[in-house]
Amino acid sequence: MTVAIDRATGKRSGDRPPRAGRADRLKHAYQKYWYAFAMIVPVVVVLGVLVLYPLAYGFYLTLTDANSLNSARTIGVNEIEATYKFIGLDNYADILWGETAYDRFWSHFIWTIVWTAACVGLHYTIGLGLALLLNQKLRGRTFYRLILILPWAVPTFVTVFGWRFMLADAGIINSALESLGLPTPLWLEDTFWQRFAAIMVNTWCGVPFMMVSLLGGLQSIDGTLYEAAEMDGASAWQRFRHVTLPGLRSVSSTVVLLGIIWTFNQFAVIFLLFGNTAPDAQILVTWAYQLGFGQQPRDFAQSAAYGMLLLAILIVFTSFYRRWLNRNEQQLAI
Repeated sequence: MTVAIDRATGKRSGDRPPRAGRADRLKHAYQKYWYAFAMIVPVVVVLGVLVLYPLAYGFYLTLTDANSLNSARTIGVNEIEATYKFIGLDNYADILWGETAYDRFWSHFIWTIVWTAACVGLHYTIGLGLALLLNQKLRGRTFYRLILILPWAVPTFVTVFGWRFMLADAGIINSALESLGLPTPLWLEDTFWQRFAAIMVNTWCGVPFMMVSLLGGLQSIDGTLYEAAEMDGASAWQRFRHVTLPGLRSVSSTVVLLGIIWTFNQFAVIFLLFGNTAPDAQILVTWAYQLGFGQQPRDFAQSAAYGMLLLAILIVFTSFYRRWLNRNEQQLAI
């Protein structure tokens, strides 16, 4: 084998140039993509101020016994310094395994899981049914779409307050039930009916988003697939099962994941519907708010620990959910 050698440099033609160091690579990248870096910097700063710093400070509070009595505060002209101390992971141990762990955490965790599963299941089922109807050639279809999307367009607090008035003891719902000779539930007082009402109101608020998303997915499915299935003698159910559902797989996986995250952290519906009057209907996020801002003394450390646990639960669930979806897609591709 013959190797050519450059007489000027003494290097062989097959030699690779030495790899630049990390600093040189960063300098080269900056010189080449300086405009991209300039556009990203404001976003990074905003995320750092609004997300990363509060997250880091919240995690620090979980390692202390901070509350409204030992935190730094100003009373008149007097500035009182913070006196809380570092206690490590005691807050997490107390929440998960303490003497009152079931009443303070696990009961709310179980109800949060039930609440999330019921709401997202109803969102998807009802939203898919409405999307299938609106995907048909109906007279006045645009009007129906406008009416059905209104609950999503109206601000949440307006919708929830409207439901609160209707669910009151003398509200329109109980009045209608009483006129029909039916029992009138204590929607805002009894634990079972409080939870039922919360699921009902959140379903009303969440169905339009699911309907619009699935309707877009339905319209992206190639119509020739339905024609081919119909020519092969497939029934309506078979076309739905083997054409519609597979065609909606990517959209469904995304909207279901978003629905689970949003519902798991749904603060507005529970808080605006019941306030502090329904301790057994509180999900984890509203219970965390109750600990941090709805009682005296306000327990900042425990409230922040609940927030960290919520974040950890969602991260773990999202990781397993995406892994499960990827495994199913690989099996279908085989």
